[in-house]
Amino acid sequence: MNKRIAILATNGFEESELKSPKEAMEKEGFTVEIISEDEGKIKAWADGNWSNEYTVDKTIENANASDYNALVVPGGVINPDKLRRNENALKFVKHFFEQKKPVAAICHGPQVLISAGVVKGRKMTSFSSIKDDLINAGANWVDQEVVVDEGFVTSRNPDDLPAFNSKLIEEIKEGKHELQHA
Repeated sequence: MNKRIAILATNGFEESELKSPKEAMEKEGFTVEIISEDEGKIKAWADGNWSNEYTVDKTIENANASDYNALVVPGGVINPDKLRRNENALKFVKHFFEQKKPVAAICHGPQVLISAGVVKGRKMTSFSSIKDDLINAGANWVDQEVVVDEGFVTSRNPDDLPAFNSKLIEEIKEGKHELQHA
């Protein structure tokens, strides 16, 4: 099953929330590409400090949602705050929803989805500090390890990664979800 997955991230992403899903998907045989604002490398954040660098496969400007089977948005505090101010990143995210493809976001990652206007009416979870932001944006927020709503997967924090990765892979294998919507 050759699936191509996009991970949307920039400097300041939570390292485990990119590395763990990426490794889990690659173990399934999926091709996983890191999409970011600039070419070159992006720097991870781990345990309150800057961490390893990861190679960017494509810039947002050169990436097209129709080339991918699913999208993953890792958290971290800095990463989503930067991405949500990038119009091209928001359009890229919205296109996955419009094309009814699986989208997964963890921790603070849903902040990007709020700015993309895709959370209204959706059942989801996130890091507790952005609960009010999601509720104010119209989401049905719940405190659960992993939430799946028609191909839309969300989790709260790195402790939830095993459940997050498992559901993410399941949704990717299922493919498009007709009830997935922007």
